[in-house]
Amino acid sequence: MISWRDLGAALALVLILEGLLPFLSPERWRRTLETIRKLNDGQLRNMGLILISVGALLLYFVRF
Repeated sequence: MISWRDLGAALALVLILEGLLPFLSPERWRRTLETIRKLNDGQLRNMGLILISVGALLLYFVRF
């Protein structure tokens, strides 16, 4: 069973990873956001589904 502590640690890691690109390369981060902004809703949903699936599989293999 996942505890609140595990959930907090996972959230902290997400924030660290999300902050790396704007910290290391702000210009590249801006270009990436512009590219994402140009995607239509279907493409964004597909990207989200792929990221959720990869994350769930990774979590499964790491935790079990």
